[in-house]
Amino acid sequence: MVEIKNLTKVYGNHRAVDDLTITVEEGQIYGFLGPNGAGKSTTMNIMTGCLAATSGSVKINGFDILTQPMEAKKCIGYLPEQPPLYMDMTPREYLTFVCGLKGIKGKAVKEEVLRVAQMTQIEDHLDRLIKHLSKGYKQRVGIAQAVLGDPKLVILDEPTVGLDPKQITEIRELIRELGKNRTVILSSHILTEVNTVCDKIMIIRKGKLVACDTPDNLTRTMLGEAALTLTVDPCGKKLSSLSQLEGVLSFEQTPSETDAGCVELTITHAPETDIRRAVFQSLCALGCVILSMHEVRHTLEDIFLELTASEAQPAEEAAADEAPAAPAENA
Repeated sequence: MVEIKNLTKVYGNHRAVDDLTITVEEGQIYGFLGPNGAGKSTTMNIMTGCLAATSGSVKINGFDILTQPMEAKKCIGYLPEQPPLYMDMTPREYLTFVCGLKGIKGKAVKEEVLRVAQMTQIEDHLDRLIKHLSKGYKQRVGIAQAVLGDPKLVILDEPTVGLDPKQITEIRELIRELGKNRTVILSSHILTEVNTVCDKIMIIRKGKLVACDTPDNLTRTMLGEAALTLTVDPCGKKLSSLSQLEGVLSFEQTPSETDAGCVELTITHAPETDIRRAVFQSLCALGCVILSMHEVRHTLEDIFLELTASEAQPAEEAAADEAPAAPAENA
């Protein structure tokens, strides 16, 4: 669906995007992550044709965004972080206007406005002024304009920013629905949102891709080890034999601070190995009592921090990454 090859964007002496190569497969929801100033906004604006690259290429559904912009843009729906809404219009008027920009004409306009209104659940608010709508419904109107024309690719930049918990839940469910029959690229700083909604995650740092995989694969492989913690009553038995179990990397035993006579065990192991059953069976064979067992899982936040750890970026460099918002004709 999307092929980005050797993409570079330079602002003065700053490389916002640095020889970036990404392939986005059709029919999946991709999370697009990176710290402030990493190049996310610049990359998305180049993908949507709002910004020219210094070098490299971007193809959308086989069409080059530079040499075949009309064909490529017909495949794209884009919601910038600040939705391009006209506050003195109603959603019906605004969506009709965007239909004109996207080349939708005649009787198809009314049908298309109704289709996206039903999809985003704003049909009961089509004739209210946009400025009188809640933040959540404004976001829905923004998403509605992005899916006008039924594009194969929808790009959403921070779609849940500023929403309350109920609105966030509703927008996430809407994103899942969008992903059932189209490709979605979702940029967000809310890592739990990306983890629960996305099929794959792309992480960039200083304009370069540092990871692209499923959330589960990233969790298993990126940080190198996992851990199991237990509270055990050893009943006078030595527990050092646990260190010999297959997959165990290290074994630590300390007195429990809360349960007299018991010990706290921390057993680190290879992330692809599940040692819980082996540990349970070994402790039972020794006649020990297990009071608690907890598997420590690395979170997407741990992985994000590990992959993007670097010296703080100068403020002027971070500012340089804030590419111009999409003009109205690219809505």
